[in-house]
Amino acid sequence: MGRQKRIAFVTVGQAPRVDLVPEILSQLKGAVEAREFGALDSLDREQIAALAPPPGEPSLCTRLRDGSEVVIGKRQTQDRLQALLDRLDGEGFDAITLLCTGYFDHLASRTLLIEAQRVVDATVDALSLSCRHLGVMVPLERQIGEFHVGSDARRRVSMAHFSPYSGDRLPEAVQELKDCDLVVMHCMGYSEAMRSRAADLIDRPVLLARRMVAGGLQQII
Repeated sequence: MGRQKRIAFVTVGQAPRVDLVPEILSQLKGAVEAREFGALDSLDREQIAALAPPPGEPSLCTRLRDGSEVVIGKRQTQDRLQALLDRLDGEGFDAITLLCTGYFDHLASRTLLIEAQRVVDATVDALSLSCRHLGVMVPLERQIGEFHVGSDARRRVSMAHFSPYSGDRLPEAVQELKDCDLVVMHCMGYSEAMRSRAADLIDRPVLLARRMVAGGLQQII
């Protein structure tokens, strides 16, 4: 039997992500040593507020340690995230899993880095080759205009917003995607319970970001 794998889970918010990491670990077949880290771990509310995205700048929606939602700018967060990855490179992890489906340019890591956004997008592309109408759910209304995938000659893309951290707009979001052939819940904050509820409401295949990432991580361990 091989040694137990050491996996670092990194959130752009604050650790621990009690709403997320236990569900991923429950899907892994095999024991791992899991440790959690957050790009905002050492910051107080005032410092976090200073990371809010200016108008027109891409945003990230994430969760703080107390369970509350926070919206931060992607550009303001990337330097903190890179500094955290640099530190983790020296701690002997077998892999680092970035628990965010926001795309970051030029992230670097000597440790094997599993970027949720790349895993999700590649999986969706592979599973939706014949899909003519793709539905995408994101946390914030502003992120609809920021999303990196749009309609083209091959496929129409429709979007809706529902935050996994505040309120309950899921029924409305699902209704807005009711004509889609396939729906992807494109945020690591969405849970299996949310996916199951959405699938029941829309009666369409619904893909869950964290489940796709857990599948990729399973191949590592």
